[in-house]
Amino acid sequence: MGSWSVSVMDVLAESLRSCLSARTPRIRAEWDARPAAVLVPLFMMDGEWHVLFTERTETVEDHKGQVSFPGGRVDDGDASRLETALRETEEEIGLRRDDVTILGQLDELLTSTLYHITPIVGTFQWPYEFRLSSDELSEVFGVPLKWLADPANVEIRHLDHPIYGPQIPVYFFHYATHTIWGATARMVVNLLEVVRPLLAVSP
Repeated sequence: MGSWSVSVMDVLAESLRSCLSARTPRIRAEWDARPAAVLVPLFMMDGEWHVLFTERTETVEDHKGQVSFPGGRVDDGDASRLETALRETEEEIGLRRDDVTILGQLDELLTSTLYHITPIVGTFQWPYEFRLSSDELSEVFGVPLKWLADPANVEIRHLDHPIYGPQIPVYFFHYATHTIWGATARMVVNLLEVVRPLLAVSP
């Protein structure tokens, strides 16, 4: 798997921004659920795009020990879902909002724990000195975007879901010691739907 040049990576970022701005995210305003927002952070390391994930501690209220994106519930003082995603990201991992370049929004989704999540895609410069909220997170780690886009690296099971119904596809990405699944994996799949055509034309 070859690396990409910086110029190609810049073009890919702008192409992704254009794709996200041109599409209309699927939005389900009728969901009666707790509003939340997450940041889907992308960064370039060793000439390749990576996706940044967090791993939650066993002491958090929901999704204990699971892989997730930084983010959380909407506060009354948040002016927008974007504000929520950036605020929560800064609180959880110390990534300052001024250091994030926003590319666009993915489809909103509903979790089995009744969170209505708005995923926001953004980039930041690597390396970065993170400051983790030790009560919420145990670590952050990156996964190459091309690895995620390889169909050989995703396991699909068909399981009953309390919200979406019987025998829906549930995605699992097993990377090193981590398993990315659930709502986080669905957001990854949505991101790949947008970015895969761009990866296909890269060297």
